[in-house]
Amino acid sequence: MTHAELAWEFAELFDELSIERVNEMLAKNIPLETLEFFGSYAESFARAEKVDGALAKRLPNLLLVGYLLRVLEDRLLDAPPDAEPGAC
Repeated sequence: MTHAELAWEFAELFDELSIERVNEMLAKNIPLETLEFFGSYAESFARAEKVDGALAKRLPNLLLVGYLLRVLEDRLLDAPPDAEPGAC
């Protein structure tokens, strides 16, 4: 699976999740300190780059999606070759 295919699959799956399931997935996969960092970093970045409005509010989510994709890639790379898809 290419990086682009992985990203599309992830985006489609993420779009189907309820807010409760998204929160559960975040709690299981991202340490609270990391969530807090993304919020703080996005705020600082938006201020420094003069990004405002809806885009500034979406920056933490964009960082989270990138982080989650990286975690998924790492897990897929670490999985044994004969592991079933979705077993990560």
